[in-house]
Amino acid sequence: MGRQILSMGGDTFQFFTRNPRGSKAKAIDVEDAKALMSLMEENRFAKILAHAPYTLNPASADPKVREFAELTILDDLERMEYTPGQMYNFHPGSHVGQGTEEGIRLISDLLNRVMKPEQTTTVLLETMAGKGSEVGGRFEELAEIIKRVELTEKIGVCLDTCHVHDGGYDIVNNLDGVLEKFDRVVGLDRLKAIHINDSKNPLASRKDRHEVIGGGHIGLEAFTRIINHPALRDLPFFLETPNEIPGYTAEIALLSGLYQK
Repeated sequence: MGRQILSMGGDTFQFFTRNPRGSKAKAIDVEDAKALMSLMEENRFAKILAHAPYTLNPASADPKVREFAELTILDDLERMEYTPGQMYNFHPGSHVGQGTEEGIRLISDLLNRVMKPEQTTTVLLETMAGKGSEVGGRFEELAEIIKRVELTEKIGVCLDTCHVHDGGYDIVNNLDGVLEKFDRVVGLDRLKAIHINDSKNPLASRKDRHEVIGGGHIGLEAFTRIINHPALRDLPFFLETPNEIPGYTAEIALLSGLYQK
């Protein structure tokens, strides 16, 4: 994966810890993990980002669903130590009618059980679009989860541009205002990574449908401001656009050309 990213012009990548719609994970190849760490060091990679499967719901009303989420995250965090010092991102979950407060309690309680003082991985909560009963569509909800996490130095946020746009935060016309609010509510020091995606839907649609860069309602001008913003420009950016390898390569080249060095 590391060599492929280099051939595409990138210097970091996101990967799923296992099938994004399933539960099985491949056995760790220890030598391959060591080779990746060496390659990353030699080529000055930014931190890489592991993504938990979409099937997890730590806020579910069903104890079995919560148990599955807990066992999966616990296993993922143990596996992450073969590539120490990286990041692990997950969708906070949906409270499914229990209410946001209960969802927040369940998520933070789970994190307090799976996170360990000795872990080197930073766990990231992803900003969500706020569809249905999703937790994490408002900055205040993420802040409340973080507040309840005991290992506070090992928790952060991954901001998804499509999600915050669809959730009603106007990053197109008021990026400074959105980031100022994030700083007041969560703290910019908690922002560790960006999912950079355009949106198929207009502001505040709460739909969460990603589009290629420049092909949606966020647009290329806004992305130029986002990647060059003083609060964001030094963070790792991860594409989740509806693309294949040639498309991702073209988007990396496009964004690299817009980045002001």
